[in-house]
Amino acid sequence: MSFYQKLDSTILKLGEKLSNNTILMILRDAFMLAFPLTIFGSIMLVIANFPFLDKLISPEALTMLKDTLNPAATATMSIATVFVCLGIGYYTSKKKNVEPLFGAAIAFVAFLLLTPFTAANADGQMIENVLSIERLGAKGMFVGMIASFIAAFMYAGIVNRNWTIKMPPSVPPAVSKSFTALIPAVLTLSLFLVLRLIFTFTPWGNAHDFIFEMIQTPLMILGKGLPATLLAILAIQILWFFGLHGQIIVNSVLDPIWNTLSLENLNAFQAGEMLPNIVNKQFIETFTVGLGGTGMTLIVVIAILWFMRSRQLKEVAKLSAPAAVFNVNEPVIFGLPIVLNPVIAIPWILAPVVATLVAYLAMSSGIVPLTTGVAVPWTTPVFISGILATNSLMGGVLQLVQMAIVFIIWFPFLKALDKKAVTLESENEQ
Repeated sequence: MSFYQKLDSTILKLGEKLSNNTILMILRDAFMLAFPLTIFGSIMLVIANFPFLDKLISPEALTMLKDTLNPAATATMSIATVFVCLGIGYYTSKKKNVEPLFGAAIAFVAFLLLTPFTAANADGQMIENVLSIERLGAKGMFVGMIASFIAAFMYAGIVNRNWTIKMPPSVPPAVSKSFTALIPAVLTLSLFLVLRLIFTFTPWGNAHDFIFEMIQTPLMILGKGLPATLLAILAIQILWFFGLHGQIIVNSVLDPIWNTLSLENLNAFQAGEMLPNIVNKQFIETFTVGLGGTGMTLIVVIAILWFMRSRQLKEVAKLSAPAAVFNVNEPVIFGLPIVLNPVIAIPWILAPVVATLVAYLAMSSGIVPLTTGVAVPWTTPVFISGILATNSLMGGVLQLVQMAIVFIIWFPFLKALDKKAVTLESENEQ
């Protein structure tokens, strides 16, 4: 077996294991549960903070508009951990063939049992019997994920061992299911109540501050750094080159970190504070996938249509163009093809890494504003998505600059591919 075949086999096995990992699949589905809700909140937030809106309406009208629309973001995006907990509990229970609705409820209550019911007011005084929004959002994300997985697996394990109350068949299903969940719920939630008590004797005082300091903060520092970001983009491109859906595989691992970073930016944006994170979910989607799909291939399709002579390549580009505008590029990946095509392996892997590096440097230098944390659907066309994600025209301009970079890197390789295709077409005609 050659080195290339060994590499191919190793990457395929690794990608298959990650794609089929139960935890990662559940996590991906749990985050998607919040998708329609966060889009609603994002739309309202975009309207309330539309660029130059303060020049078009009076300050009083602008204040009224923000007061009316901002609760939509608070009730959806700012409490994303709630939806993630419910999703993890639901999909874990479904995987384990137990009642998913009770699994979702138990997972969420387990998270609440680890959550302190105190919050500081404007004067810094602690108020009892309240839930802080930040605990339900960015700051509580990792607590929510860890608690929900433990609770859901424990609940499902107890049910599957038949440590339940059995009711006669004549009892209505809703009542019967409630009694079935009774013992598993009591045992599971008792564990989390004990954990809550144990953490009160630690220097942190609660599980939230412990996990935030010891686990979440280090992971977020790693995930938002430039080396980790470029490594993630590189991994996505390499996996796709071998025919594996790199976006799903890599995102399933890093989405919890990127989404948490997005929530931090969103909270700062709503508060009118400086945005803390360059890299987050919106950065990854808007300035990588948002340029024509994985690999930023919209400009590749345009280049083929404008500059290449091969009829075969042009037909592929014509068929791919409508989908590429909305960042769906499987027709290009498998039609050009990009998968296992050594001629264009270099630009496919190199161009997104360079373009992402340029986007990072443009934001770190202050030339382009950071993404606000507002959720922009990944299918939003280029330029528009850049403006919406950064709340600035410069976000769209940055995307155009990235497309120019991708074009420059791809062009000589496309010409080589075009020349080869034209030669083959001429031979076939003769």
